[in-house]
Amino acid sequence: MPAEPARIDLLFVLTPRALLLDLAGPAEAFRLANQHLKHAGRPACFRLRYTAVSEALETSVGLVVNGLEPLPARFDSPTWVVLLGQPSETLAEPSRAMHATASWLGRCFAPALRDAAAGHRLLTICSGTLLAARAGLLGSHRCTTHHEMLDELRTLAPSAQVVDNRVFVVDGPIASSAGVTAGIDLALHLVAQACGDAIAASVAKDMVVYLRRTPNDPELSPMLAHRHHLHPAVHRVQDAVSEQPTRDWDMASLSAVAHVTERHLQRLFAEHAGVSPLHYLERIRLEHARQSLLRGASVTRAAEVAGFSSDLQLRRAWSRHLSGSPRDVVRSTHA
Repeated sequence: MPAEPARIDLLFVLTPRALLLDLAGPAEAFRLANQHLKHAGRPACFRLRYTAVSEALETSVGLVVNGLEPLPARFDSPTWVVLLGQPSETLAEPSRAMHATASWLGRCFAPALRDAAAGHRLLTICSGTLLAARAGLLGSHRCTTHHEMLDELRTLAPSAQVVDNRVFVVDGPIASSAGVTAGIDLALHLVAQACGDAIAASVAKDMVVYLRRTPNDPELSPMLAHRHHLHPAVHRVQDAVSEQPTRDWDMASLSAVAHVTERHLQRLFAEHAGVSPLHYLERIRLEHARQSLLRGASVTRAAEVAGFSSDLQLRRAWSRHLSGSPRDVVRSTHA
């Protein structure tokens, strides 16, 4: 589990006719992350805020959002600015409010974003990347947007490395997504980075969405692998194993959690997770052991906290699933 970060101001920047799903989808993901952190006895990570050039703006579906904050002149705490997309007909004729928002981004947020130690980030959903380009925020970073707007993005940001066919792209402090539901994928990815894989998995399950990744993302954590399904019994077992890896699990106790027979649980895991329940248990224990080793634990201690009965059992499991050995990790942490 990562160390608890400083609380992040999540600043959603609205422009006229902003796509409502670009706002609501990621915002719900971050809200649910706070809720699951609270249930785990941890402090909330995100403070959701909403800002615009005016106090009220109409969204893409005609809903008017009121009570919006003025665009801030300063960023005194780590701030993730989120730029939302707009319908194509709105993009074709940028409004005065759009130009004012781009000017504010370039004048106030661009200098803050260049301060690597401050913890600021830029998140763009769909055509929000075009607004970032107009404000001069992309530089030579890798980025993406909706597939219909890639050529326009290349025109607006000629120095940027525009990536085709990606759900989202993360390059340093710049995180961009292809649009609409891809904003949820990006939010889940960032929740995992900030709060841990288990919190992201819980949020995805609440939202009834897959935990997806793209070729641009790092290798999927074992805590998230085999969870690209919606079966509640399999999720119950995976949740229980992730929360209590040291418990003396066997097929009988796992089946009791799922409320199905052992034979049926084997079939469910094969169909929905692609592995057996005991294989999944072993991979989760290995990940807990690996994290303990990276934090400086001895092989014996790592085996104990992960639920292995001995160093030998840990080494045998390691050889089945991972390269090298536990002692290689120990040596690397002391190098």
